[in-house]
Amino acid sequence: MSEKRQQPENAQKLPDNLRVLLVDDEENILRSLKRLLRREPYEVVTAESGDAAIGVLENERVDLIISDARMPGMDGPTLLSTARRRWPWIVRILLTGYADMNSTIKAINDGRIYQYISKPWEDDDLRTTIQQALAFQYSERRRLALEKLARKQNRELKTLNETLEQKVAARTTELQQTTDMLDETLAELRKSYVTTTGVFASLFNQRLPADLQTNAQVSSLARAVAAHLEMEENATRDLEMAAALYNLGKLAWSDEMLRAPSDKLTREQDRIYRRYPEAGEQLLMALDPLQGAAALIRHQRERWDGRGYPDELEGEAIPLGARILRLTVDFIEMQAGLVVRHKMPREDAIRTIKRQGGRLYQPELCETFTELLENNAPDLYPEDDTMIAVPTHGLEPGMVLARDLHAASGMLLLNEGKELTERLIDKLIAFEKGEPRGTRYTLFICKSDDADGQNVEAG
Repeated sequence: MSEKRQQPENAQKLPDNLRVLLVDDEENILRSLKRLLRREPYEVVTAESGDAAIGVLENERVDLIISDARMPGMDGPTLLSTARRRWPWIVRILLTGYADMNSTIKAINDGRIYQYISKPWEDDDLRTTIQQALAFQYSERRRLALEKLARKQNRELKTLNETLEQKVAARTTELQQTTDMLDETLAELRKSYVTTTGVFASLFNQRLPADLQTNAQVSSLARAVAAHLEMEENATRDLEMAAALYNLGKLAWSDEMLRAPSDKLTREQDRIYRRYPEAGEQLLMALDPLQGAAALIRHQRERWDGRGYPDELEGEAIPLGARILRLTVDFIEMQAGLVVRHKMPREDAIRTIKRQGGRLYQPELCETFTELLENNAPDLYPEDDTMIAVPTHGLEPGMVLARDLHAASGMLLLNEGKELTERLIDKLIAFEKGEPRGTRYTLFICKSDDADGQNVEAG
């Protein structure tokens, strides 16, 4: 019997009988994965083909499938699509390489996979992804169960006699508690989607040098603009996810084209470039919670004067989030050298944005945007009295992140709201030591009061 590792103290408590199915036609990969996961708090079963995996699913309960993309006979996307139709509650993950984009797109559209993992995988990233996928499935099952319970209790409530006021009051209290639990679960799900988009964006960034990794900057700037405009919560969340994934449609581009400024593209490259907003939207079509973000991604290259693409929308027909996304992307990419051959200084980028008000951008929004940049120069996101900057050696268990933490490579390490544990702090310190000489990480920590009423300060 395989040895199982205890779940971390800060991890969501999951059932003890979870089962993960690994599918790959290469026996050495299955052995490697089983060895990697042998101490995890779930059972691991394997299959060496798509047909064998179907046999396992027909005879055993499975909570999560990880399938290789390329296999003889039934390939990974076909297996995951079949599993979605017959066992929709099973979480599906595709194991693939960058060269398997067609298989990945098929798995996303037909199999509605939770995520894809690139070969070769990072052991810790793979374990974390599986833990998050199982937590996501468990939260979804809890949400559905709670919704069913709420409907049942609502029916019972309607049958109560008007004279049974005490019973009505008791049932109402129970229903309120159930609703509160539902709200909490839905909030967790929404947060998990936002976090997942950040992870996915950081994976895309691995194809780019550090100075061209713009997603994190675009996300931060878009979030600042949304806060300044006091946008409502759902619209802000859609904008944050769209900003994290705005260049998703560039996944199939060559490395040369990814690095080239847009004004130096060939005629054929420009034709491909103009399709990336639609391609990004199509990759998200199967994910219902991301439909708002997908619409913003589609319309991010529309122009205020109606001469943009793909739909030539004009004026306020362009969604507000898409107008903001275009401003933030253009401003960041000008400075990264992705618009013209040379990197544009910050002040020149602001002046260029101003000149295009009324043509590319909504005039009033353009003015607000540039004023926000000018009034907060040079640091648009200064510390405030709700957070402190703490180096890794000053971290303590129980601290909570106030901002996402990215590695120097652009990879998302920890998301905002994460509570630090002693084990996690040790891993961060070890990670920092393994980075190039001189690399140091500073984390922004939420302030809180200690037992003596003093604010927690950096060590």
